[in-house]
Amino acid sequence: MLGAIVRFIVSALVLMFVGFLVPGFRVGGFGGALLAAVVIAVLGYIAESLFGRNVSPQGRGLVGFLTSAVVIYLTQFLVRSVDVSILGALLASLVIGIVDAFVPTELR
Repeated sequence: MLGAIVRFIVSALVLMFVGFLVPGFRVGGFGGALLAAVVIAVLGYIAESLFGRNVSPQGRGLVGFLTSAVVIYLTQFLVRSVDVSILGALLASLVIGIVDAFVPTELR
C-alpha cells in the first residue's frame, strides 16, 4: 500500500514537472496533479485490459506512445485542473516516457 502511495506522489511530481516544461500541457497544483495521476493510472489500466499489454508505454512501441498520449488527452475531461492540447499530450507522453526511464513511476 505504501508503494502505491509513493508511486502516485512521484507520478504527480512528474506531471507537475511536465506541466512546467511542455507547452500545451498544464496541471493546476499538486492536488490536481495527484488526481490526474490516479485518473491516468485508471485509464491506462482500462486500455491495457481492453487491448492487451502491447498498448502500455512499457510495450515500448509507437502504439504504446500513442495510447499514452490519448490517455493523457482524455484526462483533461475528467480532471478540471488539467488542460492539454493534442500536441501537448504527444509531447507530455514523450517527456513522461523519458523521465520514467530515469525515475520509474511504476512498481516493477
